[in-house]
Amino acid sequence: MTQSFGERLRGALRAHGPLCVGIDPHAALLDSWSLPQTADGVRSFGLRVVEAAAEQVGVVKPQVSFFERFGSRGYAALEDLLAAARAAGLLIIADAKRGDLDTTMAAYGEAWFAPGSPLEADALTVSPILGPDSLRDVLARAIAAGKGAFVLGATSNPDGEIVQRALTVDAGAGENESVARRVAREVAALDTGERDGDALGSIGLVIGATIDRSRFGLDDAVLASMPILAPGFGAQGAEPADLITRFGALSGNVLASESRSILSAGPSGIADRIGQRAALYQEIHGG
Repeated sequence: MTQSFGERLRGALRAHGPLCVGIDPHAALLDSWSLPQTADGVRSFGLRVVEAAAEQVGVVKPQVSFFERFGSRGYAALEDLLAAARAAGLLIIADAKRGDLDTTMAAYGEAWFAPGSPLEADALTVSPILGPDSLRDVLARAIAAGKGAFVLGATSNPDGEIVQRALTVDAGAGENESVARRVAREVAALDTGERDGDALGSIGLVIGATIDRSRFGLDDAVLASMPILAPGFGAQGAEPADLITRFGALSGNVLASESRSILSAGPSGIADRIGQRAALYQEIHGG
């Protein structure tokens, strides 16, 4: 029987701690790594990051847009990265932020979740802007395939608050809650698998490490057993100690995502930088 994404993620957290290495080969980093602004450049960049991350962390997160900008050759480079990460035993979160309706989301599900697909990943970031129910089919596909998803909830970009903290009102209910809380509650209801002890679900939320989640209505109760992908660590200002101060009792469910703070070490220093950052998180996580 195929393990769920939540089970595999829990195993990765136990084995390696919460650090998730972002793979973001933007133009300035390619230049600093002395790599060309081409599909070959992003392929070399991605493969080097995978090699440095293997056996030091459990999860990597390639940002799809940096490969997509080179068209079909960029996607071929991304396919090579995904294959290398799978071979290295890393869990892969494809950071693509897909969001649409019905057949379109079904096609995205086939692309990112189908076993043997060239773009097969372990999880995908998705957007609920068209309503949480628009994600029902793709999340069901993820769970059925033993995959996962992270739904944008309370992101670290300040402009996101305009939408994410806005209040929703159910007709006739007389109650309101933030958009972020509504998304979390409805997404959690779609992940109905049985879980024991500290088991994680397969559908999680993106919550920025630099925000106060209480302002978004995201208390511990609504997030119970949900995996959390937390960008904002490293270059954006959050530090490993913030894993506890921001997430408290939920800190064991959090993936702390770092990109620039690690990638800026360059090809000769990235392995050591990953090891150093992973050790800091492991100390906090273990304590």
